[in-house]
Amino acid sequence: MTTLVSGIVLGSLYALMASGLSLIWTTLGVFNFAHGALMMMGAFIAWTVSEGLGLGLWAGLVAGVGATAILGVLIEYFLVRPYYGRPNMLLITVMTTLAAMIILEKSAQIIWGARLKQLPRLIEGDVSVFGAVVSVHEALIVVIAPAILVALWIFATKTSTGRSLRAVGQNQDAAALLGINVPLTFALAFGLGAALAGLTGILLGGIRFITPTLGAEPLVKAMIVVIFGGLGSLGATVGAAFVIGLAEAFLILVLGLYWTPFMLFLGLIIVLIVRPNGLFGRA
Repeated sequence: MTTLVSGIVLGSLYALMASGLSLIWTTLGVFNFAHGALMMMGAFIAWTVSEGLGLGLWAGLVAGVGATAILGVLIEYFLVRPYYGRPNMLLITVMTTLAAMIILEKSAQIIWGARLKQLPRLIEGDVSVFGAVVSVHEALIVVIAPAILVALWIFATKTSTGRSLRAVGQNQDAAALLGINVPLTFALAFGLGAALAGLTGILLGGIRFITPTLGAEPLVKAMIVVIFGGLGSLGATVGAAFVIGLAEAFLILVLGLYWTPFMLFLGLIIVLIVRPNGLFGRA
């Protein structure tokens, strides 16, 4: 039961982070390699406001999410937007977002140093879930993540701004003819995706130590989730996140940490051979 609960907690965090990555890919057709670094920046900024300035965790959470959203918009404006429409745009944006990742990680190392830091938990204490004892913080992650993803789905499907995001993702020229401000929509998608990354980092910062490379491993897992589930679908991403989270928790229990990444990548390759569009993707 402890393994199951651990897998659900991991799946919730992966779902939050991978949804931001998927949102950016679906709207812009860009894979944001700075996504993990944005997650790390969210945690560090929240720590500075919460612990450094003594304003409390909730103020840190708002500051961390807001700051990463702004950083996402700046990355889109300066490192992605200049290359829209170019035949080799995908390759160029891989390089520019990788550069953004390195810049953010090195900046964090200079600003906050190498000393390990950790955020306080949302609520202290432990709780028993079907016989497994977990922290209240982890239990809240399982509640908060689906609630945010449902809100994101409602935003994307029920609001005019959300429908504009989907329209731009399907056909930029047609969306522009309908009067949609395509550059503004791109910035919104990047900002929203970055905010989800920042929130993931803050929630993870209550479980793990915060370091400049905090987002490196989650970024790889988020990429596995997005590709495993099927590119271009929020529902597929969320479903894949929980499959990967549960599989990882089970593999760590059975095989240990060393072999778990190998088995996850092997599973990804097998799924892509059988279903090239991902486990939940449409053929």
